[in-house]
Amino acid sequence: MAEPLLDAEQPAPDGPVPGRPPKSLTIGAVCKQLEREFPEISISKIRYLEDQKLLSPRRTAGGYRLYSAGDVTRLRTILRLQRDEFLPLRVIRQELAAGRSEADIAAASSDPRPLRRATVKVKGGGALYRLADVLEETGAEASLVAELEEFGVIKGERRDGDTLYDDTEREIIRAVCELARFGVGGRNLRVFRTSADREAALLEQILAPALRSRNADRRKEAVEALENLAAITSHLKHLLLVRDLREITA
Repeated sequence: MAEPLLDAEQPAPDGPVPGRPPKSLTIGAVCKQLEREFPEISISKIRYLEDQKLLSPRRTAGGYRLYSAGDVTRLRTILRLQRDEFLPLRVIRQELAAGRSEADIAAASSDPRPLRRATVKVKGGGALYRLADVLEETGAEASLVAELEEFGVIKGERRDGDTLYDDTEREIIRAVCELARFGVGGRNLRVFRTSADREAALLEQILAPALRSRNADRRKEAVEALENLAAITSHLKHLLLVRDLREITA
C-alpha cells in the first residue's frame, strides 16, 4: 500500500489525526522533536530504522505512522548508541531483543564493557548496501567514501557494475563521517588502519593453528575465541585512550 503524502515529506497537520491515541506523534513531529539533539535525523532515516525492525510504530486505518512516547524514547536510544558508541544496528537490535530497557541501554553506553565485550562478531555475511543507500543512511559525501577506499580503510564489493558495502563498512563510514566534521580525512586514518592490521595479525598468530584446523568444531571454537579476544583488545584500547586523554586534559 502506498504511503500517504503526509507520511512522506509534508509536515504533520495542526489538528488531530483520526484514530490517533493521546500524545502520539506523526513521523514529521518526531523528526522535529529530535532534530536539536540529532541534527542529521530525517524522515527517511526513521523509516529505515523501521525497515530494520528496530521500530514498530502504530498505524491508523489511513496508513499514518503514529509514535508513542515509548517509541520516541526507543528511537532516541537507538540514535544515541549509533552516535556515541558507533554500535551497528544489528547489535542494537540484539540488545533490545534481549529485553534490555531503553534506560538500561542508555546507561550501559557510558560503560563499553557489557556491550562491546559481548558483541564483537568476525564472521562475514549479512546484508549488503548500495553506495546511494550508505550515503543516505550515514550522511557521508561520495568523495569521502572514495577517499576511504583509496586509503584502504574500506573495501566495497563490486557486483554487476555497482559497489556494495556490508554492515561493518557502513558503520566505519558513519564513524569517519563524524570525524570529518573535525577535519579528519582519509590520510589521517592511516594510523587506525595500521593499528587494526597489526592487532589482527597478532590475534591471527595466536589462533592460526585452530583457525586452519580441518576439524569443524575446533574451527568454530577458534572463531569464538577470536571474537572474545577482539572484544577484550577493543576494550583495552578504549581504556588506554581514556587514560591518555585524561593526561592531555590534566
